[in-house]
Amino acid sequence: MAKAHGAKFTEIVDRARGEIRECTIEEMLTRRAAGDVFLLLDVREESEYAAGRIPGARHLGKGVIERDIEEVVPDPATPLVLYCGGGYRSALAAQNLQLMGYTSVISMDGGFRGWKDRGLEVEL
Repeated sequence: MAKAHGAKFTEIVDRARGEIRECTIEEMLTRRAAGDVFLLLDVREESEYAAGRIPGARHLGKGVIERDIEEVVPDPATPLVLYCGGGYRSALAAQNLQLMGYTSVISMDGGFRGWKDRGLEVEL
């Protein structure tokens, strides 16, 4: 079961969502099926990533993404789709990447929980 989020955390996530692009899991799957090229970034904690992830995802945790993104993704025009457990941390990470000049950042609403709930493939 997902952890209940505090009111102030939810407030900043809602604010971030007003400033970023989001997609649904279905939209991300459609993009993949159409052959769209993008880097899928898992921004969850390392232990969450190790326990299971969306196939093809690269790990760059929310705690270090701002520090490490320029080394991992030097071109700020690279299309990025971020996900976390449910879409909250990825929204905040997407907002920060936009502030850093990344121009094609999308947060996947529903996150890994939504992915698993749909019975989609998980990589270990």
